[in-house]
Amino acid sequence: MSRYHSSLLFLMAIIVLYYIIPINGRLLWQPDETRYAEISREMLATGRWAAPYFLDIRYFEKPVLGYWVNNLGQWLFGESSFAVRFGSIASTLLTSLLLARFAWSLWRCRLAAYLTAVIHLTLFIVYGIGTYAVLDPIVSLWLVAAMMSCWYAYQAPDYSKKIFYYALLGICCGLGVMTKGFIALAVPVISVVPWLLITQRRAEVILYSFISIISCLLTLLPWGITIAQQEPDFWHYFFWVEHIQRFAHSNAQHNAPFWYYFPCLIAGSLPWLGLLPGALLHGWQHRRHEAGYLLAWTLMPLLFFSLANGKLLTYILPCFAPLALLMARYLQESIESGRAIIRATAWINILFASLVIIAIMVASPWGLLKKPFWTDSESIKCLITLFAFTTWLLCACLSLKTLRIGWTLIACCPLGLALTFWMVIPTSVLLTKTPQFFLQHNADALQSSQFILSNDVGIAAGIAWQLKRSDVIMLKNRGELAYGLSYPDAQQKFVSLAEFPAWLAAHRAAGTVSLFLKVENNLPLQSLPAADHVIQQGRIILMQYLPQ
Repeated sequence: MSRYHSSLLFLMAIIVLYYIIPINGRLLWQPDETRYAEISREMLATGRWAAPYFLDIRYFEKPVLGYWVNNLGQWLFGESSFAVRFGSIASTLLTSLLLARFAWSLWRCRLAAYLTAVIHLTLFIVYGIGTYAVLDPIVSLWLVAAMMSCWYAYQAPDYSKKIFYYALLGICCGLGVMTKGFIALAVPVISVVPWLLITQRRAEVILYSFISIISCLLTLLPWGITIAQQEPDFWHYFFWVEHIQRFAHSNAQHNAPFWYYFPCLIAGSLPWLGLLPGALLHGWQHRRHEAGYLLAWTLMPLLFFSLANGKLLTYILPCFAPLALLMARYLQESIESGRAIIRATAWINILFASLVIIAIMVASPWGLLKKPFWTDSESIKCLITLFAFTTWLLCACLSLKTLRIGWTLIACCPLGLALTFWMVIPTSVLLTKTPQFFLQHNADALQSSQFILSNDVGIAAGIAWQLKRSDVIMLKNRGELAYGLSYPDAQQKFVSLAEFPAWLAAHRAAGTVSLFLKVENNLPLQSLPAADHVIQQGRIILMQYLPQ
């Protein structure tokens, strides 16, 4: 078998083992996965394609394209966990393909292109987010396409190709805006500015940028006009609350310090962390060439998101696309020059896996903690976790023996964890973060309920997804649905604790009333009317009131 075919088989094995086999066995995580699954399900069921609705309530936090992509997964594969995550997985795979193509166009080196795909697919943060049903992998795909178009436009030898690529840049940015908002405009701009400062054709780029602006507007225009006609308040809420307040206000959601993303960059670079310093230094040393473009594309969005008050780990996913290119180029040159950079990478993985194994032993049922991470009845989960990180350690150790092709073993380091992740999560975490775990054992009781209420948006979404009904009512907490609940036609979708006894008396005659609650410190269960049936597991409780 030729080296080309062997490499292709190895890449296909990575895709199958990481991105296909383990996915459907993982229950949906709340609040993100249950939310996006339910919004797309409701869109398919109701045919409301322009305006997103969540539990039959207006939900204007994100535009519509990401839900359309998720709809494609549910349409092709039905209502399964893989179908919900299909949009993220397909976008991640396409991103890796585009990056490999970009690497080939930059360096005309098959090894560099191949390493780019392998590194990107196995980066810890890319795999973690790329198999999780959120919008960030989809918008990252558009941003990669936009940054590639920008580079090709800059390098184009004639005007017709320049016009084509600048128009394509605008289309990609428009699709990014339709997926997650105006951040898809900010990231390309701030990434390109440092590159423009060291080139001599800034006027040309500024002139042609009007083509990108026009194509971006034309891409947005059909849906933008439609949503403005159907929901006149959408653009005000989406721009002011979801952008200005989230990124600039001191009380922004997910507030975090400036340095928040730097440890995320380090952890997210595993198992290729050993390449990170050299790749960044290589980019700086060659900053007047394509490496400078990739370096700016990596660091400028990272700095931008660090300056924002609101921070989430998923925001910096687009930074790892150019970083994979820098790492691949650095590794390719190291392999061809005989430098043993894989040795440093292997030792970092050995150290990491060893520390995690020690931590697992300490947190195990037979460890030193008074409240271990796993209970005595979950010892098998602890053993499987030890096996996963022992696999990580073994792959890292073996890579020291074969330095020239040791990178293949580095790519396999997280494989044990990827294949066994769902098997090792403690039941206490499953009950809180995966509503399906509890629902699967109590589906019949909830299915026969005329009314279902929940005090947690993520759990409410899990109920709606599992039972295929969007009439779940919020109790006590509005959460992220507060804006949608403020509309007059959504008033019946919320009940306060003070109102609940009277609401129960008025609705109980119509059928069974079920409360699916997440126990909170400020949730006085004793103040609720006595239920006919109560089922509690951990912090999750089901209270049922039979018809009277």
